[in-house]
Amino acid sequence: MELAAIEKGGYEHFMLKEIFEQPSTIHDCLRGRLDAVSGTITMAGVENNIEQLINANRIMIVACGTSWHAGLVAEYVIEELCRIPVEVEYASEFRYRNPIVNKGDVIIAISQSGETADTLVALERAKEQGAFIFGVVNAVGSSIARLSHAGAYTHSGPEIGVASTKAFTGQLAVLNMMALKIAKAKGTITNEYYLQLLQELQDVPEKVEAILKNADELKTIAAKYKDAHDFLFLGRGYNFPIALEGALKLKEISYIHAEGYPAAEMKHGPIALVDENLPVVFIATKDSYHEKIVSNMQEIKARKGQVISIITDGDEVSPTLSNDTFSIPTADEIIAPMLSVVPLQLFILCWHFKRCRC
Repeated sequence: MELAAIEKGGYEHFMLKEIFEQPSTIHDCLRGRLDAVSGTITMAGVENNIEQLINANRIMIVACGTSWHAGLVAEYVIEELCRIPVEVEYASEFRYRNPIVNKGDVIIAISQSGETADTLVALERAKEQGAFIFGVVNAVGSSIARLSHAGAYTHSGPEIGVASTKAFTGQLAVLNMMALKIAKAKGTITNEYYLQLLQELQDVPEKVEAILKNADELKTIAAKYKDAHDFLFLGRGYNFPIALEGALKLKEISYIHAEGYPAAEMKHGPIALVDENLPVVFIATKDSYHEKIVSNMQEIKARKGQVISIITDGDEVSPTLSNDTFSIPTADEIIAPMLSVVPLQLFILCWHFKRCRC
């Protein structure tokens, strides 16, 4: 571990530094693995066990906290691209019940540290029952890495901040590459779409850098809501786990109440909390769910809720229903969560600074 990696490097907080490191940490994760020009992904852990992966009866993803949210995104991606059933389990629950694990099942364990106690115990039990264990971790030589049959490192570097940021985007990068490689080997994705997603994934570091250049916009938005005592985060499809991640980050660093929901589910209870004092953050990037999420925005505006939207460049509809918006570059809906989470991380940290200093 280099000294520079565990110093603040001029930033006020480790979390802020780690948010701004993401263009380079995502690049490090993709480097040597993804080559959009030749149309290849090189991942020894996947290649050496490709038969096990493409013939899996099901995939179970086991994780905690932020890593669990990465697993939820992966569930959508793997089922869409690879057509393999996926279940996402909290390791803390998985270890204490009596789950049905069969030979031929694949367990993907996701952990930044590779030392998460609940995840370790869950893996040990699953391994005893004949499951194939694939670890996605950041810390080289960690316990989960040693316990797994195969795996892939995220190469995100040491994460000092308690609220995970760069490790999350690194996990998404690895899981997307895994899904693409399995789908290609299984023949469940067209070559044209495969090459498109490879190029989009390779472009992510540059797009994240473009988002971070507009950080001042998020400071301005955060200042407007510094007196809020509750937040609601809403998303659909691939962005639903990002809504959960946004709420978790706000709770972790600011100790206030925040909830993440699938946007349509807010009608089943949470909408009763909406009034002129409640900021509602929509992850509303342009995708196959966009028309529906616009409808959800209208419902919040009808109840005088304060709408903050993360939108895609060129979206002319969402701003008409939002009090504040922040635009991110266009991306396929499978890749978009790697971009939409970054302004959320920044907004939450900026909001925390404004609240503490008012």
